[in-house]
Amino acid sequence: MATSLPLRNTSSTGFLLAFVFIALLSFVLAVFVGVADIPASDVIAVFTGGGSQQAQSIIMDIRLPRIVTGILAGIHLAVSGLILQSVTRNPLADPSIMGVSQGATLAVTIFLLFTVYIHYTGSTTVAELPLEWLPAVGTVGGLLAGGIIYLLAFRLDLGPLRITLCGIAVGAVLQALAIGLIAGWGSARIEVLLEWLSGSLYARSWEHAAFLFPYTIAGLAVLPMIRRPLELLRFEAPMAQSFGLSYKRQFSLALLLSCALAASAVGTVGPIVFIGLIVPHLARFLAGRRNALILPLTVALGAVTVTLGDLVGRLIGQADEIPIGIVTAICGVPVLIALLRKTP
Repeated sequence: MATSLPLRNTSSTGFLLAFVFIALLSFVLAVFVGVADIPASDVIAVFTGGGSQQAQSIIMDIRLPRIVTGILAGIHLAVSGLILQSVTRNPLADPSIMGVSQGATLAVTIFLLFTVYIHYTGSTTVAELPLEWLPAVGTVGGLLAGGIIYLLAFRLDLGPLRITLCGIAVGAVLQALAIGLIAGWGSARIEVLLEWLSGSLYARSWEHAAFLFPYTIAGLAVLPMIRRPLELLRFEAPMAQSFGLSYKRQFSLALLLSCALAASAVGTVGPIVFIGLIVPHLARFLAGRRNALILPLTVALGAVTVTLGDLVGRLIGQADEIPIGIVTAICGVPVLIALLRKTP
């Protein structure tokens, strides 16, 4: 018995290090491989201060910022899904059940409608679209939607199941409003909005990564402090309170953190589906009984999934790249079915 615990800890550490290696490998692969065929020697030269002007532009201004933005967004969506599945005790929970994705969609739709279709009525070019404001607008819309669900939940004293149903209902209304505006818009300039709705890392820059980074740091800093409350929130309120948990406060903090992470990600890259739903389940499946590994695996898998999904979309679509939201939707269904078959 004296040696079993160190062996278990060594196994868990090795397991986690293996996934860190996989995450780094996916990052390197995404840097070296792309639509533009750049020799590996030129890519390496860019990081050592050399390389051609074209290679520097492609690596430093196009590939790296979209990779970093995708990694941060993947972490946000995956961790948000993990938190929501814990606090709502719903294995099918993801950012959409709190109306975050739908709220961001409606906010971005309204913003583009009023600033482009109404203000720039004579515009015919997408260059005049105020795209730099989209992340902030989407984040605010997602947070407002999550706030509505939160207020309804505690004003009506709803349990986790009813919160889920309330979130689905409010989200459906917000989504219907957004689709109605899109259908009535009828503008040729709507392609930018449709691309955002499909979830895409196209043309993401260092500004997008810089927008997400503070949310990532704040979220990962708070997570260790709420790890035990998250485990207790999986129980009914009376049982959780019997362990000394301040149920309402911890539930509110977890919900706020989840909504902030999801809203910032959706506002920046659009509603990438299945990341918040599947990645936490995959992390639990790989961790097995090693519960301490679930959170770090969720972080690593969120980054890896978005990085590789974006790479697949770029390579298959070439110049007309396939948005990552489509890739995750196509690949997510069989993965989810496989996980359900293996889950007792």
